[in-house]
Amino acid sequence: MAAMHSRRGAAAARVARSVEGAYGPLREALDLETGLPLILLPEGFRYRTFSWSGDAMTNGEPTPDLHDGMGVIAAHGRGDDLEVTLVRNHERAISHPILAKARYDRSSPTGQGFAPAGGTTTLRFRGRQWVGSEPSLGGTIYNCAGGATPWGTWLSCEETVIDLTSRGGRRHGYVFEVRADSAATTGKPIVGMGRMLHEAVAVDPKTNIAYLTEDNPRHSGFYRYIPKDTSGTPGSYEADGRLQAARVIGRRNADLRAPAVGDTYRIDWVDIAKPDAASGPVPAAAAPSTASGPFRQGWAAGTLWLSRGEGICHHGDKFYFVDTEAGVDAAGRPGYGDGAVWELDPIANTLSALFVAGSQQVGDNIDNITLSPRGGILLCEDGDPVTDSYGPGTRLIGITAEGDSFPFAKNNITLALDEIVAAGKNVLPNDYRAQEWAGACFDPDGEVLFVNIQIPGITFAIWGPWERGNL
Repeated sequence: MAAMHSRRGAAAARVARSVEGAYGPLREALDLETGLPLILLPEGFRYRTFSWSGDAMTNGEPTPDLHDGMGVIAAHGRGDDLEVTLVRNHERAISHPILAKARYDRSSPTGQGFAPAGGTTTLRFRGRQWVGSEPSLGGTIYNCAGGATPWGTWLSCEETVIDLTSRGGRRHGYVFEVRADSAATTGKPIVGMGRMLHEAVAVDPKTNIAYLTEDNPRHSGFYRYIPKDTSGTPGSYEADGRLQAARVIGRRNADLRAPAVGDTYRIDWVDIAKPDAASGPVPAAAAPSTASGPFRQGWAAGTLWLSRGEGICHHGDKFYFVDTEAGVDAAGRPGYGDGAVWELDPIANTLSALFVAGSQQVGDNIDNITLSPRGGILLCEDGDPVTDSYGPGTRLIGITAEGDSFPFAKNNITLALDEIVAAGKNVLPNDYRAQEWAGACFDPDGEVLFVNIQIPGITFAIWGPWERGNL
């Protein structure tokens, strides 16, 4: 097959800007739960927080910290009776474990009563009110992002390849499936999806093939998992499958770390024979570093490389994923930029650069991504607190039809001790405006946006006049 690499002249020449957007300027908005001005939003939008770190869950245990990726896995009812079930990751390492029924690694490698502390919690929201929360997976490490499946479960990804077997524990670096009924979660690693610094996963509802991103700085691949059991039922991925890595046709080890808008590549897929292989050095051609076993096998067969793969989501017949450091820095180094959004067409097998931040004002290390049911792209920032006319703070940013970015929400969390006590919370006083947004996702009707701020660990439900813009 002939190689294809095109750069669309008009699109490539255009530099993305930061604009106000159709929703209008941001303003201080009060949390309906605590009365605190935690975030900035456009006029007409409201929000309610829930499940702060330290809040008691349904079982009486404190809510774990470090809220990260999240997704809606079930919805029942209509209108005000719509009840939504979400699963939320916690990007924790070794600490007090999440006491879920399903716990993958129950070791205490420090010998001090601590254990692998990552995992997930399950939340329920109904009629603009939060209903409850419970632990649903434990014994994992650095559960960063993941993705919801078409059959109503959550795939939780470990962003680590730590091996605790020498200390009585288990190998980490896997994907786990969390059921809507927490008691049915197995805690079984899906080894066939590879052992790597996993970030996120999205599933094609037509084929049940999963597409995965990897977050290993400057040495990340792009992968898909073809399950042996294509039934699309809970546990089907646990029956193993085939891992493949993407390769640009006609360009061996294509470097996609510094794209321009409109860059388009035709790709094919290379089998990864040993998805559980250990990490190791990368060949000199890729610069001295350590890469995952799947990346190294793919590299030997000429697969492409990204800087740091982050969020991925499915909408329509396409997939959209983020490389959080795509672009160049002031010294011109590729893979040290502010991020890009790629579009994958799984039928045509093409990758196209849809959006490139280019500067911190436009988008600062864009990370998690979601598309609203209306097709609007919303991105979470995980960079420095961008200072603009609203002051410093990380942002949720939308993308206009013209390819510009606009701030939809801004982190405004500064907590004093008296405010924390009055709200009945168990977090520390601090200025949290530099902390990242994560886990953005909409309910199936597109009426409520759910999102986290990782530290101090707060989950938000946001609603309002979405019809004013494209989100």
